[in-house]
Amino acid sequence: MASHPDVLVIGAGVAGLTCARRLLQQGRSCTVLEASDGIGGRVRTDKTDGFLLDRGFQVLLSAYPEVRAQLDLPALSLKPFYPGALIWFGDRFHRVADPLRRPLAGLRTLVAPIGDFMDKLRMARLASRLAAGTLERELEPSWTAMEVLQAMRFSDAMIDRFFRPFLGGVFLDRDLRIAGRTFAFIMRMFATGTAAFPAAGIAAVPEQMASRLPRGTVRLGMCVTDVKEGGVTLASGERLSARAVVLATDAQQAARLLGQGDAVPARGATCLYFAADRPPIHGPYLVLNGTGRGPVNNLCVPSEVAPTYAPSGQSLVSATVIGTPAEKDAELERAVRGQLIEWFGPLVHEWRHLKTYRIANAQPACVDDPVLQQAAQSRGVFLCGDHREQPTLEGAMRSGRRVAEALAQKHA
Repeated sequence: MASHPDVLVIGAGVAGLTCARRLLQQGRSCTVLEASDGIGGRVRTDKTDGFLLDRGFQVLLSAYPEVRAQLDLPALSLKPFYPGALIWFGDRFHRVADPLRRPLAGLRTLVAPIGDFMDKLRMARLASRLAAGTLERELEPSWTAMEVLQAMRFSDAMIDRFFRPFLGGVFLDRDLRIAGRTFAFIMRMFATGTAAFPAAGIAAVPEQMASRLPRGTVRLGMCVTDVKEGGVTLASGERLSARAVVLATDAQQAARLLGQGDAVPARGATCLYFAADRPPIHGPYLVLNGTGRGPVNNLCVPSEVAPTYAPSGQSLVSATVIGTPAEKDAELERAVRGQLIEWFGPLVHEWRHLKTYRIANAQPACVDDPVLQQAAQSRGVFLCGDHREQPTLEGAMRSGRRVAEALAQKHA
């Protein structure tokens, strides 16, 4: 590490790694300080009994522009999901498909009780407008996703049975209060690319990014306790100096370091993993709860998408609960099993619980918080992260790149 690098980046998540790489491309020296024992921030994968457990259900959308610019996608060996979903409603599963990419399956979707016939036509028109990229430009900046869907005259049944669980799983908000333009952008990414798992787990994304940085750029176990223009202070009391400091943590940690306490809101998620002798469904499907009942919002069998997620002869099941329920882990597991027994039958009793991840700050609930930005400016530091752009990998990468480019202009 340079004794006095041009820039200190606090946090080795996706935003921080993107920022560091762009700074180095500009010819600036840079050191990334990470408090934990590994890179990736919220984008990490654990290995347990031969299974790959992503820390929360996360997929990579191959159509993201920033992702395509920052990553070598073929090297990640992406394993795609089916372009559609299985929806549990009326005591059975119904398959819905992207009408543009699966036209025959799309025709069968017409008879599924997920909305009425006119909803299916509206879905086809929505898919066409998304593929053409016209919808985002037509929306009012103040509209929420719910207001967009209502303006497009989707029925309550279609919203409740498809959009709430689908977008609820993406944005961890079944009330669909996410910005309408963000909704349109994300839906366009789903419509024009694939949702996929990297074969080695979602952690392969930050690992690839870090592998492109010079050795020693990232320093682990470096807990920063104070940040200000010109340097940082570590928990050890050591003071590190630099021409500029970039705070690339999540919004909660940024608020604490900037003296704002825990006022920045976040959305939580809980993910339960089970090992099964045989898969409850066959195929790379996202499963949605179209009833609104029970703790599970969405489910998938990662090993049906990417066989590398489970040892040979076994299956990995991932169930996502929106929020972090007050029940203890054992109580929540019983409730989740009870719901999944209704879906898949008594074989669920045989599943072995592997791990439960409770992620209180899975996503920022407030994007581009002016109070947090003002606090950063008062300290003379730069902020980047998905809380500055949009709550996605794309938003984190875009934010990291933009901060690096802003630094280049300031210190040109």
